[in-house]
Amino acid sequence: MNLNIACALITLTLASCHQPSTETISSSKLPLAGTWRLVTGTLIEKGDTAVTDYTKNISFIKIINDTHFAFLQHDLAKGKDSAVFVAGGGLYSLADSLYTEHLEYCNDRAWEGNDFSFAITIKNDTLVQRGVEKVESAGVDRINIETYVREKK
Repeated sequence: MNLNIACALITLTLASCHQPSTETISSSKLPLAGTWRLVTGTLIEKGDTAVTDYTKNISFIKIINDTHFAFLQHDLAKGKDSAVFVAGGGLYSLADSLYTEHLEYCNDRAWEGNDFSFAITIKNDTLVQRGVEKVESAGVDRINIETYVREKK
């Protein structure tokens, strides 16, 4: 009888062990909520590509909850060379891996009221979003690829 109980406990212990998946998730159940730090941004416009490393002189975070997103960017020189501060936010929707931001608030008012759709992938703690940013009033029409890492608590 004791052997049966011991086997049952071992089986239960082994069944409770779970290896985290490293596969890319692409469903409406993406673990999107949280704070994300932008690592690199790539803009492709009129055949020119510009890559920005957001780990050196600029800090940019995106905060996402169940319904809204917000982003904040500032320079790391604390305004000594040139003060940079960018902020915006609004509602978003997520259908499978299509993430669409509706920008309701932005310090550059020409961007307000626009929707931006991105194909997103999340692998472990890395979020990559790829899409087109088009703001006719600002003369913007470009591909934007951003790589974020999830902030640790």
